[in-house]
Amino acid sequence: MAAILRLPGGARDASEIVEALLVAAAARDTTAAALAARWRQIADDIGDALDQLPVPAGAQHD
Repeated sequence: MAAILRLPGGARDASEIVEALLVAAAARDTTAAALAARWRQIADDIGDALDQLPVPAGAQHD
């Protein structure tokens, strides 16, 4: 299933969501391992989608 995610801050907001999912997953590793794994998968999927976006013109590369 695909979803469109529109965020005012663009990719920066999406990367914050990924970070929040990973932090939440780490907090639930021992109490809800299946949920933590699901959150990590969602974070990975969002991160993969962000990696596929074209680099904006004028953006600096690392």
